Amino acid sequence: MKKIFITGGAGYVGCALSDYLTENGYDVTVYDLFLYGEDVFNYQNKIQCIKGDIRNEELFEKSIKDQDVVIHLACISNDPSFELNPDLGKSINLNAFEPMVKICKKNFVKKFIYASSSSVYGVKEINDVHEEIELEPLTDYSKFKAECEKILIKYNDKDFCGVTIRPATVCGYSKRQRLDVIVNILSNIGYHKREITVFGGKQLRPNIHITDMIRAYKLLIESPNELVGGEIFNAGWENKSVTDIANIVKRELGDDINVIFSKTDDNRSYHISSKKIKNILNFHTKFTIENAVNDLKKAFEKNLLIDPLNNPNYFNIKKMQKLNLK
Repeated sequence: MKKIFITGGAGYVGCALSDYLTENGYDVTVYDLFLYGEDVFNYQNKIQCIKGDIRNEELFEKSIKDQDVVIHLACISNDPSFELNPDLGKSINLNAFEPMVKICKKNFVKKFIYASSSSVYGVKEINDVHEEIELEPLTDYSKFKAECEKILIKYNDKDFCGVTIRPATVCGYSKRQRLDVIVNILSNIGYHKREITVFGGKQLRPNIHITDMIRAYKLLIESPNELVGGEIFNAGWENKSVTDIANIVKRELGDDINVIFSKTDDNRSYHISSKKIKNILNFHTKFTIENAVNDLKKAFEKNLLIDPLNNPNYFNIKKMQKLNLK
């Protein structure tokens, strides 16, 4: 299965994945609106780019011909961006999904990998938050992720492998950088302001390094359909408290960083277990939060990120506010 079609392939994870798969000999097509720019690939000349909206069924079907695997990353990402325009969020994150799956199946796509979210679990008190426990999504963003999982399973069969992955919060450097996720937020503020404010601190957050995330997608591509078809896998490893993350940032970026603690009414804690992907697919993470912080540090030192405290390209909510996408 050599031909890989990635919706949202110019996004934070998508551009890194597109490069990684190209580097490993795959023929990659990216289908994206390119809202954050087009110069996001190291292998720009080898990756086929199609500027398109997943809601445009005619263009999507035309683009999907002869593809082996679809990795569906495209969405209005994270709760604040979604809540900016709930109708837009629903049209992209939910309404477009089933027509897209039907088109893929009709056109003999062999495998469809869906990027859901670990947020579908909601807040759980138990330690082992595994794939079989009840979902309690707290927001429409998470609810629609959960709904799409059910839709995909409905279409899974011996000729069409549908598999879902529930990523933890991704961290680290990417050519299409995000600085609005927890490790990256604290690294950015710590490096530039030398002061971090932690609200609460005991709350757990599941994290996965961006390189491990793209390794997990490659593993799903290469795993036998009979092994992963109809399955759901969590993908994360480090469930760290916000205090722990702040302390890691301080340790990696410099002891002169001042960490301030402030009370909060929001003590929601999230964590997941990734035993299943380890036991069934032998997936082991290789990178840590420390690696992510240092990757960002190098990017700041080399001026790879322009005005990282204010540039809306690094903050989804700011960018979506400016775009007013319909």
